[in-house]
Amino acid sequence: MGKKGKREKKGKGAEKTAAKMEKKVSRRAKKEEEDLEALIAEFQSLDAKKTQVIESSCPPPSPRLNGSLSAHPEKDELILFGGEYFNGQKTYLYNELYVYNIRKNSWSKVEIPNPPPRRCAHQAAVVPTAGGQLWIFGGEFASPNGEQFYHYKDLWVLHLSTKTWEQIKASGGPSGRSGHRMVACKRQLIIFGGFHESARDYIYYNDVYAFNLDSFTWSKLAPSGIGPAPRSGCQMAASPEGSIIIYGGYSKQRIKKDVDKGTLHTDMFLLKTEGAGKEEDKWAWSRLNPSGVKPTPRSGFSVAISPSNRSLLFGGVHDEEEEESIEGDFFNDIYFYDIGKNRWFPGQLKGPKSEKRKRRRGRQTEAEGAGDGEVKQPPQGPVEIVKEVVAEDGTVMTIKQVISGPAEEKERSESEEEEEDGALGQQVEPCPRSNAMLAVKHGVLYVYGGMFEVGDRQFTLSDLYSIDLHKMEEWKVLVEMDPTQEWLEESESDEEDDDMEGAEGGEEEEESSEEESEDEEGEEQHPSVQPGEKHADYLSRTEQYWIKLARSNMGLDAKEKKVVKVAHAMAKTFYEDSV
Repeated sequence: MGKKGKREKKGKGAEKTAAKMEKKVSRRAKKEEEDLEALIAEFQSLDAKKTQVIESSCPPPSPRLNGSLSAHPEKDELILFGGEYFNGQKTYLYNELYVYNIRKNSWSKVEIPNPPPRRCAHQAAVVPTAGGQLWIFGGEFASPNGEQFYHYKDLWVLHLSTKTWEQIKASGGPSGRSGHRMVACKRQLIIFGGFHESARDYIYYNDVYAFNLDSFTWSKLAPSGIGPAPRSGCQMAASPEGSIIIYGGYSKQRIKKDVDKGTLHTDMFLLKTEGAGKEEDKWAWSRLNPSGVKPTPRSGFSVAISPSNRSLLFGGVHDEEEEESIEGDFFNDIYFYDIGKNRWFPGQLKGPKSEKRKRRRGRQTEAEGAGDGEVKQPPQGPVEIVKEVVAEDGTVMTIKQVISGPAEEKERSESEEEEEDGALGQQVEPCPRSNAMLAVKHGVLYVYGGMFEVGDRQFTLSDLYSIDLHKMEEWKVLVEMDPTQEWLEESESDEEDDDMEGAEGGEEEEESSEEESEDEEGEEQHPSVQPGEKHADYLSRTEQYWIKLARSNMGLDAKEKKVVKVAHAMAKTFYEDSV
């Protein structure tokens, strides 16, 4: 009894501390949010002038991250909403709605009257009701200079059959936040976690809310047991039986004045109802200890539900904090979590059938040549490939590429290495990234956009890839990456006229991009593949281009490891896209 009483007292103390912090953050954020509310209201007045639905064919959307990509429940379509883009000086927020036609591999822009305000880091969930509904909750709006934030607590629904937006006004819902997670679970939307940030303070959440899709009412759940610590950006998935799993995420805490410490969470929890799925049912937290190979620690990963009752995790970044900087290692791998078996396992590409035959031929040659009885042992775990490239300025760059493959993969024979220019050497895959947008339709995973960093520069993506999760043979490029992207260095004079232009969104950005491109016609362009050029020659030439670009943004004192890693990845991606 004594220990139980201490735990309960400690829990109540933590709740009081969290409540005080939330009030403190709320007071300090009120003033800056009032300033942004006026800007948001002005944008909404512009949106209100739209009186009819206009759907038009368009090129692929501009680069962005932290938007939402959702599969239409009845059509072979993907729905992209919102997101953000940063060009080095200004932050652009979007509330555009794009539809990707899977069969035609084409995009269309759908302008619908009275849409939700511009936002990013929101959550979207699709339900099949009445021809399909897309539900949107929360997210954030940032000032053009990226120093002030407005966190939404609004709930919207897009009726897909009638192409109409509707704001649902119901009391008792979550406070304003972004980085939270939301899933449709039976006839409810379940929301967990997230964070709220002002210019000086922040708070992370671990509360759980449910929105009933029949009664249109909010309820705050009070699960028993010990649940996850406050966090944002976690993995959240619902099982067909109505249970919910939480994995990972990120949070930070202030350890002293102006010093924050970030935490990458790697724990896993199950939220389960003890009744028959009714709103008044009791919920309970329990800790999960899954088997298998868990993802390496990371934040900024993207999640989706794959076939066979599995949840998948893609990409992300692991930040390495050093004395005066933070360097991120970005990922492009896939991990699956089998909800029924409580087991993690990495997604391994099997390669197309033609590639498999080449591998078998190579292994057979290797076996025939091993007449002296020497048996080659397969490499265990990741394999590191090291090569040197001489840059234009004479600098010798040592490139290290770590290839993670299954432990049973044999070393390739000389005949296979000569086939580098073939299917095996040209295996297409998305470049490493974080904050991408995912959707699964008919067992196919689609990955759109996201970002990676080169020193102080952020490269925002607009490419689209797909992979059949049933076969796991190869990635397909649906929309290629655009290597040209403006990046403006910070300048004090530009900060004064940030207001409307920066936060407006797509149109201003496209116009400014055109102007920038006209001014930069004399700059070195990305190398193109020459007829008959070998893979290795083009890869070396392209790496030099990306090394030069990386150095121009990172400075000559940048760490070699980071420069060459990004240069190699980008060169490889562009070669594969070109051929």
